[in-house]
Amino acid sequence: MKQLTSTELKRLHRSWRKNEPPRLALMLEGLGGPYNLGSILRTAAAYRVEHLYLAAMQIDPTSTNVGKTALGSDRFVPWTVHDDFAKATEAARAAGHSLVGLELADQAVAIHDAVLPTPMCLVIGHEDRGLSKAALAECDSVVFLPQLGRIGSLNVATAASIAMYEARRQAFTA
Repeated sequence: MKQLTSTELKRLHRSWRKNEPPRLALMLEGLGGPYNLGSILRTAAAYRVEHLYLAAMQIDPTSTNVGKTALGSDRFVPWTVHDDFAKATEAARAAGHSLVGLELADQAVAIHDAVLPTPMCLVIGHEDRGLSKAALAECDSVVFLPQLGRIGSLNVATAASIAMYEARRQAFTA
Protein backbone atom coordinates (compact mmCIF):
# COMPACT_ATOMS: atom_id res chain seq x y z
CA MET A 1 0.00 0.00 0.00
CA LYS A 2 1.22 3.49 -0.78
CA GLN A 3 -0.04 7.01 -0.38
CA LEU A 4 -1.82 8.51 -3.37
CA THR A 5 0.06 10.89 -5.60
CA SER A 6 -1.47 14.33 -6.11
CA THR A 7 -2.85 13.20 -9.49
CA GLU A 8 -4.38 10.06 -7.97
CA LEU A 9 -5.85 12.10 -5.15
CA LYS A 10 -7.45 14.52 -7.63
CA ARG A 11 -8.96 11.56 -9.53
CA LEU A 12 -10.32 10.06 -6.31
CA HIS A 13 -11.94 13.36 -5.27
CA ARG A 14 -13.28 13.91 -8.78
CA SER A 15 -15.03 10.52 -8.68
CA TRP A 16 -16.68 11.38 -5.34
CA ARG A 17 -17.73 14.83 -6.57
CA LYS A 18 -19.86 13.18 -9.26
CA ASN A 19 -22.18 11.95 -6.49
CA GLU A 20 -25.23 14.08 -5.77
CA PRO A 21 -25.61 13.84 -2.00
CA PRO A 22 -28.73 15.20 -0.28
CA ARG A 23 -28.81 18.91 0.41
CA LEU A 24 -27.02 19.82 3.63
CA ALA A 25 -26.78 23.21 5.33
CA LEU A 26 -25.31 24.29 8.64
CA MET A 27 -26.46 26.87 11.17
CA LEU A 28 -24.20 28.17 13.92
CA GLU A 29 -25.78 29.95 16.86
CA GLY A 30 -23.66 32.39 18.88
CA LEU A 31 -20.28 30.85 18.11
CA GLY A 32 -17.49 32.82 19.78
CA GLY A 33 -14.21 31.29 18.62
CA PRO A 34 -12.75 32.41 15.29
CA TYR A 35 -10.57 29.32 14.97
CA ASN A 36 -13.61 27.09 15.52
CA LEU A 37 -15.51 28.95 12.79
CA GLY A 38 -12.56 28.64 10.42
CA SER A 39 -12.30 24.92 11.07
CA ILE A 40 -16.04 24.45 10.58
CA LEU A 41 -15.89 26.39 7.30
CA ARG A 42 -13.09 24.19 6.04
CA THR A 43 -14.96 20.98 6.89
CA ALA A 44 -18.19 22.40 5.44
CA ALA A 45 -16.39 23.02 2.15
CA ALA A 46 -15.02 19.46 2.17
CA TYR A 47 -18.50 17.96 2.71
CA ARG A 48 -20.30 20.21 0.22
CA VAL A 49 -22.44 22.13 2.68
CA GLU A 50 -24.63 24.30 0.49
CA HIS A 51 -25.09 27.19 2.92
CA LEU A 52 -23.88 28.34 6.32
CA TYR A 53 -26.32 30.39 8.41
CA LEU A 54 -24.52 32.42 11.07
CA ALA A 55 -26.95 33.45 13.83
CA ALA A 56 -26.15 35.88 16.65
CA MET A 57 -22.43 35.44 16.08
CA GLN A 58 -19.89 36.94 18.46
CA ILE A 59 -17.17 37.01 15.82
CA ASP A 60 -16.67 38.50 12.39
CA PRO A 61 -16.54 35.68 9.82
CA THR A 62 -14.17 37.75 7.68
CA SER A 63 -11.60 38.18 10.46
CA THR A 64 -7.99 37.19 9.97
CA ASN A 65 -8.20 34.54 12.68
CA VAL A 66 -11.11 32.81 10.93
CA GLY A 67 -9.12 32.89 7.71
CA LYS A 68 -6.04 31.35 9.33
CA THR A 69 -7.95 28.13 9.93
CA ALA A 70 -10.32 28.24 6.95
CA LEU A 71 -7.33 28.56 4.57
CA GLY A 72 -9.48 29.97 1.76
CA SER A 73 -12.15 27.30 1.98
CA ASP A 74 -14.71 29.94 2.98
CA ARG A 75 -15.02 30.86 -0.70
CA PHE A 76 -16.63 27.46 -1.37
CA VAL A 77 -19.42 27.79 1.21
CA PRO A 78 -21.96 30.59 0.79
CA TRP A 79 -22.84 32.12 4.14
CA THR A 80 -25.17 34.73 5.55
CA VAL A 81 -25.09 36.56 8.87
CA HIS A 82 -28.36 36.92 10.79
CA ASP A 83 -28.85 39.17 13.82
CA ASP A 84 -30.75 36.51 15.70
CA PHE A 85 -31.66 32.85 15.58
CA ALA A 86 -35.27 33.48 14.45
CA LYS A 87 -34.12 35.22 11.27
CA ALA A 88 -31.64 32.45 10.49
CA THR A 89 -34.37 29.86 11.08
CA GLU A 90 -36.71 31.66 8.69
CA ALA A 91 -34.02 31.70 6.01
CA ALA A 92 -33.17 28.00 6.43
CA ARG A 93 -36.83 26.95 6.40
CA ALA A 94 -37.49 29.15 3.35
CA ALA A 95 -34.72 27.19 1.59
CA GLY A 96 -36.61 23.98 2.45
CA HIS A 97 -34.42 22.66 5.25
CA SER A 98 -35.52 20.71 8.30
CA LEU A 99 -33.64 21.83 11.40
CA VAL A 100 -31.69 19.14 13.26
CA GLY A 101 -30.02 20.32 16.44
CA LEU A 102 -26.77 18.81 17.65
CA GLU A 103 -26.95 18.93 21.42
CA LEU A 104 -26.57 16.84 24.56
CA ALA A 105 -30.26 17.04 25.46
CA ASP A 106 -32.61 14.70 27.30
CA GLN A 107 -34.68 13.70 24.24
CA ALA A 108 -31.86 13.67 21.71
CA VAL A 109 -31.21 10.55 19.63
CA ALA A 110 -27.76 9.18 18.85
CA ILE A 111 -26.90 10.60 15.43
CA HIS A 112 -26.10 7.19 13.95
CA ASP A 113 -29.57 5.92 14.99
CA ALA A 114 -31.43 8.95 13.65
CA VAL A 115 -33.03 8.98 10.23
CA LEU A 116 -31.73 12.32 9.09
CA PRO A 117 -34.17 14.32 6.95
CA THR A 118 -33.36 15.78 3.56
CA PRO A 119 -32.80 18.56 2.96
CA MET A 120 -31.34 19.16 6.39
CA CYS A 121 -29.74 22.03 8.27
CA LEU A 122 -27.57 20.96 11.21
CA VAL A 123 -27.91 23.48 14.04
CA ILE A 124 -24.91 23.86 16.34
CA GLY A 125 -24.55 26.17 19.32
CA HIS A 126 -21.99 28.09 21.31
CA GLU A 127 -18.76 26.42 22.40
CA ASP A 128 -19.63 26.41 26.12
CA ARG A 129 -23.39 26.86 26.34
CA GLY A 130 -24.51 24.84 23.34
CA LEU A 131 -27.87 25.65 21.77
CA SER A 132 -30.15 28.15 23.47
CA LYS A 133 -33.57 27.05 24.75
CA ALA A 134 -35.17 29.00 21.89
CA ALA A 135 -33.00 27.20 19.33
CA LEU A 136 -33.76 23.78 20.81
CA ALA A 137 -37.47 24.57 20.66
CA GLU A 138 -37.21 25.45 16.96
CA CYS A 139 -35.43 22.25 15.94
CA ASP A 140 -37.50 19.54 14.25
CA SER A 141 -35.32 16.93 15.91
CA VAL A 142 -32.19 16.78 18.07
CA VAL A 143 -29.26 14.38 17.83
CA PHE A 144 -26.14 13.82 19.90
CA LEU A 145 -22.73 12.25 19.40
CA PRO A 146 -22.23 9.23 21.67
CA GLN A 147 -18.94 9.38 23.56
CA LEU A 148 -17.18 6.48 25.19
CA GLY A 149 -14.53 8.21 27.23
CA ARG A 150 -14.64 10.28 30.39
CA ILE A 151 -14.84 13.63 28.60
CA GLY A 152 -18.35 15.07 28.69
CA SER A 153 -18.30 17.03 25.45
CA LEU A 154 -16.29 17.71 22.31
CA ASN A 155 -14.84 20.86 20.82
CA VAL A 156 -17.58 22.48 18.70
CA ALA A 157 -15.55 22.25 15.47
CA THR A 158 -14.85 18.57 16.10
CA ALA A 159 -18.51 17.87 16.87
CA ALA A 160 -19.62 19.74 13.74
CA SER A 161 -17.14 17.74 11.65
CA ILE A 162 -18.37 14.41 12.99
CA ALA A 163 -22.01 15.40 12.43
CA MET A 164 -21.34 16.53 8.85
CA TYR A 165 -19.49 13.31 8.16
CA GLU A 166 -22.33 11.21 9.59
CA ALA A 167 -24.88 13.06 7.46
CA ARG A 168 -22.83 12.28 4.38
CA ARG A 169 -22.05 8.71 5.50
CA GLN A 170 -25.75 7.95 5.74
CA ALA A 171 -26.16 9.22 2.18
CA PHE A 172 -23.18 7.15 0.96
CA THR A 173 -24.69 3.94 2.33
CA ALA A 174 -28.31 4.64 1.33
